[in-house]
Amino acid sequence: MVDAFVSFAVQKLGDFLIQEASLHSSLRQDVRWLRNELFFVQSFLKDAEQKQVVDQRVQQWVFEISSVANDAVAILETYSFEASKGSRLKACTCICRKQTKFYTVRKEIQSLKHRIMDISRKRETYDIRDINNAGEGPSNRPNNQSDMVRTLRRTTSYVDDDQDYIFVGYQDIVETLLAELLKPEPRRSVISIYGMGGLGKTTLARNLYISPNIASSFPTRAWICVSQEYNTMDLLWNIIKSIQGCTKETLDLLEKMTERDLEIYLRDLLKEPKYLVVVDDLWHREAWESLKRAFPDSKNGSRVVITTRKEDVAERADNKGFVYKLRFLSQEESWDLFCRKLLDVQAMVSAMERLAKDMVDRCGGLPLAIVVLSGLLSHKRGLEEWQRVKDHLWQHIKDDSIEISYILSLSYNDLPTELKQCFLYFGIIPEDHEVHVDHILWLWMAEGFIPTGEEIMEDVAEGFLNELIRRSLIQVVRTFWEKVSKCRIHDLLRDLAVQKHWR
Repeated sequence: MVDAFVSFAVQKLGDFLIQEASLHSSLRQDVRWLRNELFFVQSFLKDAEQKQVVDQRVQQWVFEISSVANDAVAILETYSFEASKGSRLKACTCICRKQTKFYTVRKEIQSLKHRIMDISRKRETYDIRDINNAGEGPSNRPNNQSDMVRTLRRTTSYVDDDQDYIFVGYQDIVETLLAELLKPEPRRSVISIYGMGGLGKTTLARNLYISPNIASSFPTRAWICVSQEYNTMDLLWNIIKSIQGCTKETLDLLEKMTERDLEIYLRDLLKEPKYLVVVDDLWHREAWESLKRAFPDSKNGSRVVITTRKEDVAERADNKGFVYKLRFLSQEESWDLFCRKLLDVQAMVSAMERLAKDMVDRCGGLPLAIVVLSGLLSHKRGLEEWQRVKDHLWQHIKDDSIEISYILSLSYNDLPTELKQCFLYFGIIPEDHEVHVDHILWLWMAEGFIPTGEEIMEDVAEGFLNELIRRSLIQVVRTFWEKVSKCRIHDLLRDLAVQKHWR
């Protein structure tokens, strides 16, 4: 997050120098010096973000840089506002105000200069290095922003011939769950899938949901995400909209209903048809108790699928239901998944393969960790860079495995500054929320995250999103004509975005 914000501050300082053409020469010199120093210190942030995990002094150093960047932008924005306000005053008053404001701003910038010099001294003391120029990845790092934009813009369509990659080793599970959903038992039964975050519960449920056999067997289907914080009325509302659509008549009708009215209305909708409802990411038994009354048992083979991290929620959803604990991948399955997601398997020489197998083994069979690691290594060229990734990971081995939070964090740290800003924006999106791609791209552009140049901004923004998808940091929900139309962020990655944003 700090890297992204410092980049934003450098851009703002540059814009200020262009816009304030009549700026006093000494003040212009100070602002230019400040911009250059922030630009210089930015090159050390990659190393600092990795070291701050284990060194609180470095964490404080990073915070001090963020504080200086924030104060610099605030000072100059205040100056610009006061200057524009002063231009409407009488000449004499305006001159006096400008002189007073000039000395105030000059004094504030001098204070910032002292703080930056202190930051530079600490950088040497803490041995924070410019690893961008130390072989971290020049072969796959664009030389400038224009090169980076062209690289990410190269392909704006999203094509993944292996949409079911997450089911490496899970084919038997898919068959078992399909059999449960389609078996000729008339009772409305609940199929519960539980396991830790990152195992692929939502992806498994979604692929069952869109299966042709399921679509033809259940004329009425609905999908809701519950999450830790939920509102029962919103959940009932979303199920009804999923079934009936978002017509004006439906919305007007629902607006007037109480929670009890919505429950009765939904029961009436589901009374006749054979239905399937997926209740994704259920955290609390109370949430299920408030929903299940709306799911009638008409003895026609209707089903409810629940995904949850909690065993007790899964076990108690239905005394006669089917409960499945999603397992971890085996060593062989983990390697197969890693190779499927690696962008260029042919480029992996035997020495790189040995390194990769060591790293994949330490992922503990967790699919999310494996695909994110594969996305990270796909953007590293050569044995030396893969060895560097392994060295970083080996610092965080616990109980013979790597904590997934560090794998995710390392993948975030590897992003170019522009992509970091775009990724962090997903932190403000509600948990489990599916996002229309057009919306997120326009929001990025409105926030100024997408650089302007020869390329069409919408195409550049789409390239940025596709790059986040290729790195397995963002998940595809729906595609249309080989382009992503809907996407989401995994809960664990959203937690990372929130954490990085506030750090």
